[in-house]
Amino acid sequence: MKFIDEYRDGEKARQVIEEIHRQAVAPMRLMEVCGTHTVSIARCGLRKVLPETVELISGPGCPVCVTGNRDLDRAIALTGIPDALVATFGDMMRVPGSASTLAMEKASGRDVRVVYSPLDGLKMAEEKPKRKIIFLGVGFETTAPTVAATVLEARKGGVKNFWVFSMHKTVPLALKTLLDLGEIKLDGFLLPGHVSAIIGSHPYEFLAKEYGLACVISGFEPLDILQSILMLVRQGRSRSPRVEIQYRRGVNPEGNLRALQVMRQVFEPSDAEWRGLGIIPGTGLTFRRDLAEFDACGNFELTVPPAQENRACRCGDVLRGLIRPQECPLYAGACAPKNPVGPCMVSSEGSCAAAYKYDS
Repeated sequence: MKFIDEYRDGEKARQVIEEIHRQAVAPMRLMEVCGTHTVSIARCGLRKVLPETVELISGPGCPVCVTGNRDLDRAIALTGIPDALVATFGDMMRVPGSASTLAMEKASGRDVRVVYSPLDGLKMAEEKPKRKIIFLGVGFETTAPTVAATVLEARKGGVKNFWVFSMHKTVPLALKTLLDLGEIKLDGFLLPGHVSAIIGSHPYEFLAKEYGLACVISGFEPLDILQSILMLVRQGRSRSPRVEIQYRRGVNPEGNLRALQVMRQVFEPSDAEWRGLGIIPGTGLTFRRDLAEFDACGNFELTVPPAQENRACRCGDVLRGLIRPQECPLYAGACAPKNPVGPCMVSSEGSCAAAYKYDS
């Protein structure tokens, strides 16, 4: 398949691996900032073929994983609204909130349905005009434009029974917060391809200019990632940090201007709570005032007790790159895919789920 098979070519991969081994003289600690990268790295065993000088660690790249319990509890509370039908992506169903999950609420009789697109939620609203259809908007800049376009479509069609709970987050300032915490020493970032297809490369320039970090926006196939690592190693050797695009078939420096326009037409920046990172100003997306009628949390009164955290779960430390999943005392014991304690073991893009499936 075009753009797939050629990025899984074993001989080409071997050549890139050999070149990484030749050039990676000085130690480099690199963080991937995308859950899809995390899964691909684990599935293909890429850590095992790299030299000891190159260390890959996972960061806050899974949108489900970085969603805090306060937002999860509000999402769960929305299922209790009379005549409500809550539509959500499947990864959200089993993520533990303070005391429940969406799956548990569904089992108790509340109407929670898995959808593949926000347009599925809008279609439900059109087909069920007497129901309150609430879509849970989770994701980074990748999914926010599609949710925004759905909201504009709902306004155009005069749909009055469709709402969105926006838990969307934006990536660049979260990376700044991670670095400013000073907890971890990094030499470079493997930047997310999907997010960057929307925002382009310019929003990351501060990482190279202010923090002196090598940065490469990578695709998701094994050869994509290996080539991106080689590019990062070469930046490290030349001591010329910059933002490069390996994933040129999907990303240009300016991003997707139409998608950005639609996103900004519906949403504006707000503060957002990130698991492991706390509240980060300007990294959330809330509804603009002229579209507030579609804001679920602004239109329904919710009584939500203060969020409670499981202190034994170390998902926050995993998301900040302080520990690997295997270093959490719950990993593969009390916390496993069949009985997840933290979101990193639930999401298909979670570091713990990837490690359990491919590295255990």
